[in-house]
Amino acid sequence: MRRFLPILILIIGALALYVDLMPGPHGLGSGASFVVLSNPNGGLLQTPETKLGLDLQGGFEITYRVDYGSGPAPTSAQMATMRQIMENRINTTGAVEPVVETQGSDQIRIELPGATNADQIRTLVGQPGLLEFILLPPKDYGNTTTAGTKAVPGPGQPIDPTLPVQFKGSQLDANKVNTSYNASGTNAGWVVNFGFAGSAASDFETFTKNNVGNFFAIVLDGNVISAPSIEGTLTGGSGLIHGSFTAATANQLATYLQYGALPFPVREISFDSIPAGLGQSFLNQTLVAGLIGIGLVLLFMLLYYRLPGVVACLALIYYSFTVLAIFRIVPVTLTLAGVAGFVLSVGMAVDANILIFERTKEELRTGKTLVSAVEAGFNRAWNSILDSNVSSLITASILYFGGSSTIKGFALVLIIGVATSMFTAVTVSRTLMRFVVRRQSAHRAWLFGVTEEEFQARSVIGRSRREARGRA
Repeated sequence: MRRFLPILILIIGALALYVDLMPGPHGLGSGASFVVLSNPNGGLLQTPETKLGLDLQGGFEITYRVDYGSGPAPTSAQMATMRQIMENRINTTGAVEPVVETQGSDQIRIELPGATNADQIRTLVGQPGLLEFILLPPKDYGNTTTAGTKAVPGPGQPIDPTLPVQFKGSQLDANKVNTSYNASGTNAGWVVNFGFAGSAASDFETFTKNNVGNFFAIVLDGNVISAPSIEGTLTGGSGLIHGSFTAATANQLATYLQYGALPFPVREISFDSIPAGLGQSFLNQTLVAGLIGIGLVLLFMLLYYRLPGVVACLALIYYSFTVLAIFRIVPVTLTLAGVAGFVLSVGMAVDANILIFERTKEELRTGKTLVSAVEAGFNRAWNSILDSNVSSLITASILYFGGSSTIKGFALVLIIGVATSMFTAVTVSRTLMRFVVRRQSAHRAWLFGVTEEEFQARSVIGRSRREARGRA
């Protein structure tokens, strides 16, 4: 195992460095992005990237409160449904990694790092979503062959409140709603596909058969979002809407159809925006502070532990590259709290090395040879390292499963950091120390922070023991 361990360490280090330098969003590398292990559906098999949170990247945060009036408060299931609908609406706008979560019993908070289309998202997400389908009477609005006395209302215009509702948005089959692009034919261009569920499908088929040529308004909260004409019987209750759609407008209409209805209306109670420039400033300050903190740790290790301190510094550099690679692969969204968790994990990685080196010095003072003292130092410090790191992992896990999004980010970074530090402490540091102490030039008392008398005593005791074994 000792023979293959250095090879494993080199392989892991090379892979980590490759992932760290891979071009892509916020990557350390430069140039055109390329895909490795890509997966269009996301998940673990996707292009590694460094994700930055709202406070480091800029963006905005919105908090909504459910307006249930004097009626019963929403249940947890209803809140979960509203959260999911809002997240689905946001995803259709192209926002990257939105954070949508419930707060308390009646609030929903949305974080959108890097987003700039605040007005569009606020309009889309905040809509209560009372979706209705209303026939425009041909006696007033005419049809595709006859002009009416009233103009067909366009998007955003109010609908006559006296007109009866033919179908409701809740009767739609969300799985049948999507957009597609027709390259040729009479319906060339972007189209919106839709369909009704259950008995509403047959009712809608009958309805379209009896109203071919008439206009059919799709209404959201009393305002028209589209008013297509019925060109023929829609068999099975499914059809498509075509017109002068762009990809964005077709996607928006599909979003209204698929995620139109919220169980309760919502009211925006707060809106906070962090400009991209301010987020970049926070990021720069955070990086500087983190580098200063890590630099001071490395300086302390060098000055106090000398040669073992050099080994610890190399192991910590290896640790940093490895952790960053894991952050990019998972991926972890880094916030100010997450960076704090990473710096804390560096301190805990140093703590493991301190335990090992102090134990090694104690073994040297008992008269063991340098090689034996290093092995004993690692073996006897392992129980303390294990106990310390396991207790940290338990605490971080509790924070992750019971905390808010900010606390979860801190806890996740800490969990990854602590787990990785255990690997580097017992493999990387140990392998480097084994290599170093077998060099004759390393056999100097001052390199290990012990006095020359202690080092010489170790040599005398070691020689006496060898002589005693020889006589025996």
